[in-house]
Amino acid sequence: MSHPIIQDLERRYTVKKYDSNKRISSENIAVLQQAMRLSASSINSQPWKFIIIESDAAKQRLHNTFANKYQFNQPHATEASHIILFAHNPAYTKDDYRKVVDVEVSSGHLPADMYDNMLNGAFAFAEANTNDAGFNGEWTKAQTYIALGNTLHVLGRLGIDSTPMEGVDSELIGEEFKQELNGYVVEVALAIGYHKEGEDYNHGLPKSRLPIKDIFTVL
Repeated sequence: MSHPIIQDLERRYTVKKYDSNKRISSENIAVLQQAMRLSASSINSQPWKFIIIESDAAKQRLHNTFANKYQFNQPHATEASHIILFAHNPAYTKDDYRKVVDVEVSSGHLPADMYDNMLNGAFAFAEANTNDAGFNGEWTKAQTYIALGNTLHVLGRLGIDSTPMEGVDSELIGEEFKQELNGYVVEVALAIGYHKEGEDYNHGLPKSRLPIKDIFTVL
């Protein structure tokens, strides 16, 4: 198929080896930030933080979090141009949502007289995903994956390579980046940059996906 969206996604793949000498431009990082900010989320909750690892010092901190496991991803911490930590709030509250509704009104998206209806009505869905201890991390984590999917497509459009990584040590990241996370949790990260020519065994291989007839049902 020749559609540009399909071409973007055909080019996108999971990089196994990055060229540490190639950097993503600040202009593309700015585009990426805006695109991630525009990601969808349930009830527009936006229960996330995105920590962009850019400096050598920050990369070394992330590198250190692979001390106990997932060492196969450790080289990406220092070789990729940037790494994005997708953090979610494991105890999202009505006060957290109140900040969203405030912006709904100030942006002109929501009429002021609908404030209470939005705050209480929509948040009922969050409450339905919250246990007695106030934990709703499974729900908020799911929102970060919506943002991750959006990010992967944007990177494909920008011609930037990427590696989604669930192979990260959430506990050690939580300790190393405790101040930046402030209670948020990281269970997935994304290395981004440009592959190493001749050394990335995954580059250029054909896509391996199930056929459309096996995964779609049209009623």
